[in-house]
Amino acid sequence: MILEQETLAQDALELEYVIETEPLAILQELLEETNPQQYAGTRPPQRSYEHEIEGLELFAFVVESFRFHCRIYYKFALAQAMLWLVSLHQDKGKKEEP
Repeated sequence: MILEQETLAQDALELEYVIETEPLAILQELLEETNPQQYAGTRPPQRSYEHEIEGLELFAFVVESFRFHCRIYYKFALAQAMLWLVSLHQDKGKKEEP
């Protein structure tokens, strides 16, 4: 499930993918490229305040994406057998100093 479709649609335009058909495949690729050291959230995880997923833990990761050739930030929540995609965009974190 996609939490905020308008926000994700804007991010999809920037990354040049089709939001109607590609998020599941992209998320699967990102999960395969992810390891525990790439966790970018807090410990313990923050809890969502969004109505649909209120109280669920939010898991954020930053991964170097082969598909997009850049660092991607993505965040999701799990509820029973449902994965809620909260964010999926180019990482806007601090740039590394040379």
